[in-house]
Amino acid sequence: MPSLLLILISVILSASGQVAMKMGASSLSGKNDMLLMKFVHYLTNLPIMVGLALYGISAFVWIAAIEKVRLSYAYPMAALGYVLVAAMSVWFFHEPMSPMRIAGLAIIVVGVVVISQS
Repeated sequence: MPSLLLILISVILSASGQVAMKMGASSLSGKNDMLLMKFVHYLTNLPIMVGLALYGISAFVWIAAIEKVRLSYAYPMAALGYVLVAAMSVWFFHEPMSPMRIAGLAIIVVGVVVISQS
């Protein structure tokens, strides 16, 4: 499998894991504030567990990617995760997206495109 595709799959899995964990964390809002009980709630929360599993799979895909390419090429592409998480946050959580934030995300995308051409 091409290394660029592996990088993109890893980034998508990681961003999806973030969204899943946020879904789980939001459902726990206002529950017990004791650290041990929070930990139990995290471990028994399906979206959080799915998010952690996606993170784990993402890590293995990432390892397969960096086995084939320079880390200095691959790692900046992980910044696309910020863009994906921001877009998914608007979609799933109806979070606002200011023009300034959109500009910042666009700069990230341009940077990744420039790096991918090197």
